Amino acid sequence: MDQKELAYAKQGALATKNWDCFQRVIRRCLRCQGGDAPPQSALKRITPALVTVSLFMVMLMCFSASALAKTRTLKKGPAIVLVAFGTTTQARETYDVFAEQLKNELPEQWRNVPISWAYTSEIVRERANKQFAEKGVSERYRSLPQVLASLEDQGYRQIAIQSLHIFPGQEYEDMEQEIAAFRGLGLRIEYGGTLLHTWERAFEAVSAVAPEFLSSSAGCTVLVTHGTPETFSGANNTYLGLDRYLNLKYSTVFVGTVEGVLTRDQALEKAKACTPKRVRIVPFMYVAGDHVMNDIMGEKVDEDGVLSWAMELRSAGVSVETVSTDYQGRTVFKGLGFYPEINRIFIEQLLEGLERLNQ
Repeated sequence: MDQKELAYAKQGALATKNWDCFQRVIRRCLRCQGGDAPPQSALKRITPALVTVSLFMVMLMCFSASALAKTRTLKKGPAIVLVAFGTTTQARETYDVFAEQLKNELPEQWRNVPISWAYTSEIVRERANKQFAEKGVSERYRSLPQVLASLEDQGYRQIAIQSLHIFPGQEYEDMEQEIAAFRGLGLRIEYGGTLLHTWERAFEAVSAVAPEFLSSSAGCTVLVTHGTPETFSGANNTYLGLDRYLNLKYSTVFVGTVEGVLTRDQALEKAKACTPKRVRIVPFMYVAGDHVMNDIMGEKVDEDGVLSWAMELRSAGVSVETVSTDYQGRTVFKGLGFYPEINRIFIEQLLEGLERLNQ
């Protein structure tokens, strides 16, 4: 993030009185200047006088931005931003599948709207950008604040954002705070929810992948999700609710997470008790990337000596398989992004956001 983008983020965070976002911006500023992030106690000691001065400066910046907006050429139409977790694996082609479907299903009036991608995982952005640099590729993974700052600089004032997150967890909550900050700059932003933001859409998502489930007489099916290590995250309710729904509708289908509640141990214990001893693993992640390739279906122990889920089940005498699909002549693990019905749920929400901007 360059200095201009940081200025936009700070301005928006203060203008919306979003204290959490303001603290994150301060930490990022210090990191960019080579310093360490300040402890929470230090942030809490920021005096009311400093906040008052900061707000005064924001008022001046807002006035300047308003005056500039009256003289510059602004874009009449909206821009689209797709927000995903990101991946450094070859599974990033899943995003290409979505982009192609979106291009085909966008109504004519929005066919020429510019589409940008933003990635919420800091570690994924760092690793991906390092890989791009080493290969001499100009491509770059950008955060949502970076993308919004760029669009604002280009003169866009209407932006439709669609998340490709599955559960409404911490990544999605951070996205909402960043949107609130940039709305404070005068941008009109509409955005859609996650795949499982409502139970109606959650049930649609289950129906989309249900043809992959083994029958109760053939074995068990495990829907593997990412999970969250935080107990306070509202996504935990979604994980537990989804597991209960599946248990009641399909007696041999259950949820397992890579981290958090509905743990690996719980999922594997159920899978080992399956009769007959056959388990099908269905990735319930948008991209079947590193977690599926290594933690779930990997053929080697990790650096800590931990077996993958498939290795542990096979060592217990359980037959293990997962779902895959053909893509450009190759067989790849089938993440949710390869299901047209799943993508359509996201596209419908994006179209709703575009319609709201059009009102």
